[in-house]
Amino acid sequence: QVQLVESGGGLVQPGGSLRLSCEASGYTFSNYAMSWYRQISGKEREFVARINSLGGITNYVDSVKGRFTISRDNAKNTMYLQMNSLKPEDTAVYYCRLNSVSPRKYDAWGQGTQVTVSS
Repeated sequence: QVQLVESGGGLVQPGGSLRLSCEASGYTFSNYAMSWYRQISGKEREFVARINSLGGITNYVDSVKGRFTISRDNAKNTMYLQMNSLKPEDTAVYYCRLNSVSPRKYDAWGQGTQVTVSS
């Protein structure tokens, strides 16, 4: 059974940094692309970043480009999101997602981790 467990959220001042982790189990982590999403209170969940299975190709929403870095360690079955220069508008619950149609079909979410950027 697929499990995705996020950690690393918390309260940080504007301009600060946090690193989120997503530990995966129940499938062959290294075979699948992974993504980060976030949900700001009262809004739809939105895409933040994606990384391919080997970690060589990444994509970001424009609002985080140059500030956030997605990465993964396939030996540890873990994906990361390094967030720098945080802004109050980055405040949200951050989720990791496995969404794939090949080699197997998956659509799984973690439970989320709260990030609050405030002075």
